[in-house]
Amino acid sequence: MTLIFSASTDLGSSQHSSRILGPLLRWLFPHLPAETADGLITFIRKGGHVSEYGVLTLLVWRARRLARPQPAPSGWDARSAVAAGWLAVLYAATDEFHQTFVPSREGCVRDVAIDSCGVALALLALWLCCRWFAGRKKGSPAEAGAPMLSP
Repeated sequence: MTLIFSASTDLGSSQHSSRILGPLLRWLFPHLPAETADGLITFIRKGGHVSEYGVLTLLVWRARRLARPQPAPSGWDARSAVAAGWLAVLYAATDEFHQTFVPSREGCVRDVAIDSCGVALALLALWLCCRWFAGRKKGSPAEAGAPMLSP
């Protein structure tokens, strides 16, 4: 959260990040039209929103799950997932509110929606991983009653 907060200052503004991303894109793709470069910079910046709030959601989910006395056997803990999702979305809203006080930034609802997509994608990926691991666990020889082979 501190990292996200610090990126919401003037240092994380599009003027600063474009000074880094623009020359990098021109170096990698010298014949790239300016409009395309601007679109790629915007895509990269918004991708940062999605990824940072996805990571935040996963970290909050893990912290809540580990704090429970009995973690769910499948690994999936819906209560922790919902709480992590809401906390991340609430933080996204407060972060955008914070940006309204930074002269070179603006807070907008669209960015909260983009951040929320990161939250949703992280929770979906987490749910799929938990289902996959639970399925692998059910199919293991030890659980199926098959004799274990010793090394």
